[in-house]
Amino acid sequence: MTKKTKGLVLRTIKYGETSIVVTIFTELLGIQTYLVNGVRTTKSTGSKVAMYQPGALLHMEVYHNELKGLQRVKEVAWAHIYKHVLTDVVTNSVASFMVELLYKMLKQPEENAPLFAFCEDAFLQLDAAQASVTANFPLFFAMHLPQFFGFKISEPSPAMLQGDGLYVDTENGVFTNLAPEHKHYISGENALHIAALLQIMHPAELPQLHLNRLQRKALLEEMLKYYQLHLQDFGTMKTLPVLYEVLGQ
Repeated sequence: MTKKTKGLVLRTIKYGETSIVVTIFTELLGIQTYLVNGVRTTKSTGSKVAMYQPGALLHMEVYHNELKGLQRVKEVAWAHIYKHVLTDVVTNSVASFMVELLYKMLKQPEENAPLFAFCEDAFLQLDAAQASVTANFPLFFAMHLPQFFGFKISEPSPAMLQGDGLYVDTENGVFTNLAPEHKHYISGENALHIAALLQIMHPAELPQLHLNRLQRKALLEEMLKYYQLHLQDFGTMKTLPVLYEVLGQ
């Protein structure tokens, strides 16, 4: 059976002499793996391979068999031709971080249209972003992605923000004015910045966050510890060193 769906490319590896195996987060079928033949021959056009770069947004018609782990692509076309995501060094480094983070999160081939819509919009917004937005984009994406997996940090109440001391209990995903009895919490300036990040619902609002490179690095490291705490086998992020370098972090 064939199905038409949008897809976000997450991973591409070479297979044999002319083929590739591509992992794609699809709108209708969740995460899927496709074998694409003949795209690395001298006769094939470079544009075919370019379509399968991580971060690419595609319109796809695919053959789908639930009994098979490796699917096939019938037709493919660009869903959006990026201006910066695939070519600009800084923007591409942010996109690569987002792709890796999403890839680590998706374990089962289940449809999740709201998550796909969030990711699609995030990549489109990143492509159009100014430098002041791009610098904070990894924080925005990492902060809001957990809501689709059941472990988003709850926003603090106004009264809590006015209280003495502010802590993020990362074990339970909540704010508190008292230090938790366990060791998994964020305090001080980082807790205040996380509260501010949770208030930002659209990337266009990111310039409101006046963060320097050290603050961004500290916050991103805290967020990744949060992921490691809630996701088994999360591991480390391979794209992080490059991201720090290009963002001057």
